[in-house]
Amino acid sequence: MRFPAQSTLLMLFTTALLLSGNSIAQNSAAIMERYNNLGLIPDGPTVDAELGQKMLRRGNTYSNLQRYEEAVGEYRKAIAADPSLAEAFRNLANVYYFLERYDEAKPVLARYIDLQSQPSAALLAAVQTLGELERQDGNFDTAIEYDLRAIALDSDNDSQVHIMANTYNNAGHADKAILVYQTAIDVMPGNAFFDRSLGRILQAEGRLHEALAAYQSAAAKDPDSEFYANLAKSLEQQLNP
Repeated sequence: MRFPAQSTLLMLFTTALLLSGNSIAQNSAAIMERYNNLGLIPDGPTVDAELGQKMLRRGNTYSNLQRYEEAVGEYRKAIAADPSLAEAFRNLANVYYFLERYDEAKPVLARYIDLQSQPSAALLAAVQTLGELERQDGNFDTAIEYDLRAIALDSDNDSQVHIMANTYNNAGHADKAILVYQTAIDVMPGNAFFDRSLGRILQAEGRLHEALAAYQSAAAKDPDSEFYANLAKSLEQQLNP
């Protein structure tokens, strides 16, 4: 049984707050195919936006009363009335997540993400949660898309970078761990430890010249660190005996 970070769950319940940067567009057709048509959740035109809002409010009331199955029913009715009602998708995902029905939460999160056009705290939480759930299920080709997006959306969170990279690397997906660190370096260019970590994986993969460049980058970013300088010096000597 999985228990993803509670802080991520709580963020899904917050009001959307604008963040800097641009969201990455998702392909609706690909998402629908990936998640088996989102569990038959409608993706058509709005039938009745007013009814959708009414069902959303009813769902929120049931959720607040901890009558979760009834909340699920109302949120699904809201989505049927207005398939573009992002808040209904978000709140439905919240309930599924709270009930630990993660397989049902994933397609709803994916659809919520697809409906977002601007960065927000709620979008970040959804992206982080979906990436984490997919990693835990071993769906690494899907997870990497959301993990890279989470890094781009949260330029102050270096801890998530190491968790992602270590998970991929330990599972034998060094290529994805490398991509995580390369993305993090682009987003947080002043973090020398990212370069060091990238170099370590590249070296283990036998990509020694790339590893040397990474160690040299780390040393340049933190010139007071003998550790980074020695890594670069040692590998350089190995390449040029």
